[in-house]
Amino acid sequence: MSKLTHLDEHGRAKMVDVGQKPDTERIAVARGEIHMKKDTLDLIRAGQIKKGDVLTVAQIAGISASKRTSDLIPLCHPLPLTQVDVDLALDDSLPGVVITATAKTIGKTGVEMEALTAVSVAALTVYDMAKAAEKTMRIQNIRLVEKHGGKSGDIVNE
Repeated sequence: MSKLTHLDEHGRAKMVDVGQKPDTERIAVARGEIHMKKDTLDLIRAGQIKKGDVLTVAQIAGISASKRTSDLIPLCHPLPLTQVDVDLALDDSLPGVVITATAKTIGKTGVEMEALTAVSVAALTVYDMAKAAEKTMRIQNIRLVEKHGGKSGDIVNE
């Protein structure tokens, strides 16, 4: 197993020094789902959730959250994101919403945490917007789907 990079020689948390690494294009894609009753999904589809347009608000929340990742996760580097895209798709087979976030930058470290944060906060926003209709929704399966760039190269998990 490789050495944990966020621990110093005494086992204390540290922020990794990426100063000597070259700038490269970094891309990460994350995905997650929020499962709900069919009736709740139908309300979202019809625009009948009382708080408003669930998908648009969740999309904006995910994008905004990705830009604040280093404020939320203590050892993440603040990154100049060049693009963040959050897509929310209604899925009758769950039933629920599938959330996919893509984050991009040109920098010294990857954007996996930014993509994962975008998915997480978008899912939490869907829950918040629709909780008056259903309190049994489940946020599930948030994961890194793929990453590109950097020393470890391309990784595709799905």
